Amino acid sequence: MTTAPAAKRRILIVDDDPILLQFIGEILRHAGYDTVSASSGAQAIAQVEAREPDMALLDITMPGMSGLELARHLNELTSVPFMFLSANGDSESARQAAAYGAVGYVVKPVDGERLMAAFEAGLARADEIRQLRRTETNLSAALAAGRETSLAVGLLMGKFQTDRNTA
Repeated sequence: MTTAPAAKRRILIVDDDPILLQFIGEILRHAGYDTVSASSGAQAIAQVEAREPDMALLDITMPGMSGLELARHLNELTSVPFMFLSANGDSESARQAAAYGAVGYVVKPVDGERLMAAFEAGLARADEIRQLRRTETNLSAALAAGRETSLAVGLLMGKFQTDRNTA
């Protein structure tokens, strides 16, 4: 019996530099990922609305909508995890990226080896966050079901003047 191959993970790359878009896309495709590109925040939003990617790499500084504004949009309206690409490597920029919810931060110029190391770590963190969200949803559903059961037991106890075990 053969198993179907795992679906390629879809990565959205957003940068206003077409050469960098192509370079990063080639690195990720070579590593086995499916990539889509956008050169602006508006194009990125259209790509996400068409089909949510598994991860987004966002340039922080772009004309029009910045990567930070795009990240805010992604946080408010989707569950797409993202990493930032930035020419600025100072610790304040990295702190700001973390405050926006980034799972990673890559400093330009981009080197293929460093990009893949940061990308894989960011993707692993994004997977952990997704798992935690699923666990939270499951626990919330179980808690709600437990409340409903307790309410039903309480009603039965009152109606039939019986103890909890009998109810």
